[in-house]
Amino acid sequence: MASTTSSALGNLLRAGGRTAAPRKRILHPGSVGMLTGALLVVVGSLLPWVVTPVGSLSGTGGPGLWTLCAGFLALAGALFPRRWFAISHALLAGGSAGFVVGWQLVRLVEVMSSTDSWGQAMPGIGLVMTGGGAVVLLATGVRLLRTPAVVPTPGG
Repeated sequence: MASTTSSALGNLLRAGGRTAAPRKRILHPGSVGMLTGALLVVVGSLLPWVVTPVGSLSGTGGPGLWTLCAGFLALAGALFPRRWFAISHALLAGGSAGFVVGWQLVRLVEVMSSTDSWGQAMPGIGLVMTGGGAVVLLATGVRLLRTPAVVPTPGG
């Protein structure tokens, strides 16, 4: 028992009588939304994007790799405690993932109309999840942008 007390006292004396600095925050007000959106985009990028009667086409076979990068960009923004860093990462990742999903949906409709195979190819769960993640990221970015920054009060 005495050794525990003396080691704590020794640590305090070695620090010059100062107490440890308070821990800095890792998360910010938009972290939960950004983590949710990033998880949806990353997992959706790995799942099938197009389902056909013959089989399915994976997202990683093409533009899903771009959305995978966008998902990890959103993950980095969620874990860095700076407001503008989070806003830019949420809007950039959500916008790019949303653009790729929209482009793939237009491309799917274009291929089905040119081959007269309406209803034979459908958007897969990965494309839907990636689009949902893009919406969550964009909504979180807009919410962070509209919320005023918290200014710390002096002395408290």
